Amino acid sequence: MSRYAEVYRRSIAEPERFWAEAAQAIDWTRPFDRVLDDSRAPFTTWFAGGELNCCYNALDRHVERGRADQIALIYDSPVTRTIKTYSYRALRDETARVAGALVASGVAKGDRVLIYMPMVPETAIAMLACARIGAIHSVVFGGFAAPELATRIDDAKPKLILSASCGIEVNRVIEYKPLLDKAIDLAKHKPERCIVLQRPECQATLVPGRDADWREWAAAARPTGCVPVKATDPLYVLYTSGTTGVPKGVVHDNGGYLVALAWSMKNVYGVDPGEVYWAASDMGWAVGHSYILYGPLVHGCTTILFEGKSVGTPDAGVYWRAIAQHGVKVLFTAPTAFRAIKREDPNGLLVKKYDLSRFRTLFLAGERSDPDTLQWAEAQLGVPVIDHWWQTESGWPMAANCMGLGPLPVKHGSPTKAVPGYQVVALDDGGREVPRGQTGSICVRLPLPPGCLPTLWNNDEGYRRSYLIDFPGYYKTGDAGFVDSDDYVWIMGRTDDIINVAGHRLSTGAMEEVLSSHPDVAECAVIGAADAIKGQVPVGFLVLKVGVNRPHDAITGEVVQMVRDRIGPVASFRTATVVQRLPKTRSGKILRGTMQKIANAEQYRLPATIDDPAILGEIKAALRAIGYAGAPT
Repeated sequence: MSRYAEVYRRSIAEPERFWAEAAQAIDWTRPFDRVLDDSRAPFTTWFAGGELNCCYNALDRHVERGRADQIALIYDSPVTRTIKTYSYRALRDETARVAGALVASGVAKGDRVLIYMPMVPETAIAMLACARIGAIHSVVFGGFAAPELATRIDDAKPKLILSASCGIEVNRVIEYKPLLDKAIDLAKHKPERCIVLQRPECQATLVPGRDADWREWAAAARPTGCVPVKATDPLYVLYTSGTTGVPKGVVHDNGGYLVALAWSMKNVYGVDPGEVYWAASDMGWAVGHSYILYGPLVHGCTTILFEGKSVGTPDAGVYWRAIAQHGVKVLFTAPTAFRAIKREDPNGLLVKKYDLSRFRTLFLAGERSDPDTLQWAEAQLGVPVIDHWWQTESGWPMAANCMGLGPLPVKHGSPTKAVPGYQVVALDDGGREVPRGQTGSICVRLPLPPGCLPTLWNNDEGYRRSYLIDFPGYYKTGDAGFVDSDDYVWIMGRTDDIINVAGHRLSTGAMEEVLSSHPDVAECAVIGAADAIKGQVPVGFLVLKVGVNRPHDAITGEVVQMVRDRIGPVASFRTATVVQRLPKTRSGKILRGTMQKIANAEQYRLPATIDDPAILGEIKAALRAIGYAGAPT
């Protein structure tokens, strides 16, 4: 029997009491005076007056209470063929030493430290070391282009930058130091020092007087203790990796964020202290912050830091190898990772090579989980596959099937119901709730629960403009979808993915759902292309499963008919094309907006987060072949 309904009711009816109880999972150096402070509404904060330290909660208290020898972090790097483990004691000691090195370099509470590093243990240690002394970290995905890195340097104004000589991809080494040097040249703000972790695969050239070798820098330092900070002080700034405009510095505080993460580990993900939890993401993304680092460690779990890909390191069975080898109970990854696995191993032959008997639950998030991929994963793994939905701004799930509360029935294509603390609604353009089952703008009634962004870095007005003005009294998620008669939330895509075909508002996500159910299709995308008669018409892109040799015309004809049968002629879906791959961000999100601009011969800005810019040339060629012209960057 699920406890969800009662827990959700309490979270909405008595939010202050509910979150005060949840806050007991955290160690406070000073109790909070108020649970919710809405004196500056719509800006709200949680646990005002309270003080704590996130690093202490993640490491020191576990060492003091019997978990010193438990494995805290497993570094699994198939690209370097390395596996290394850190106990809670070892991770605390190394973090305390790096924190001491930061202090010796002049970093103090409230200073910013920019972290531009790959998926190595030192990245986690750097983040925890900043939290230990009350410095604010800002992690930038390793390998970001120099101009994008420069904009983040100028906005965060870090006193110090922590970096590495290189990152390692499937078949290449990416030198970070030349990118970092160029970014500093471009930036108006100049950091005082750069600390560089030299990796064996590439030795970086250090700038005399500014740069230092990480190992020498850390070895010379004395360990330092934890510095209490206010619950409302920023823990970190994470820049959104949008495809247009200036990136926004999303702030997450110390107190509310830690309370929300601790609550979610048990109640959403259903894991207990001591169990192995793996979020297969990157430290540069929100998932890395919340569920590689802070969430699992605060909860006393063993977390995995994985330097590899779901395919190619060395094959589409690497996830199953890691789950079996490390005794993973819960895996959280992106749907795109499973689409890649499904494409390479459609019959799941590699799954059968490993003992997955200890594996309990798979969670998917990052972009919409199409039902076909989700059902494929269910069939291959024989465990619950849970689609859930959240954002960089929320910091933790907004809609999910909360496994720790007792699972609810699954509806494929829906991330189930709003997580306790969130009131999720679908609104029309006038801010009124639309009828159940009707598509609208997905919003969350204010105040947001603990853990969500209180504002943007040094930009309260930008926060209001981006999230609060369009729907007064609500937080605008930027996603489109609906809430059904059972209170299940359906996220159909970004609001930009709702297209207007001859006056009919249609979801490209619904069309993608149909396309992905074709037995030959591994993954797909649908965009709205400009049309002189109908305003917009949908265009589909198909990536086929490995080994499919049927004529492309036959497959595209079949998917066109499938959309006509399931959605209707109103969709005007007449055009689909086969491509080798889709353009994505490094977190796996398909760049539909960029593809749409190319189709419409509009100018577009090359997204900073694009995984491989060469893919756009392939998309242009595919569009030209079906009658659309590409635009220059």
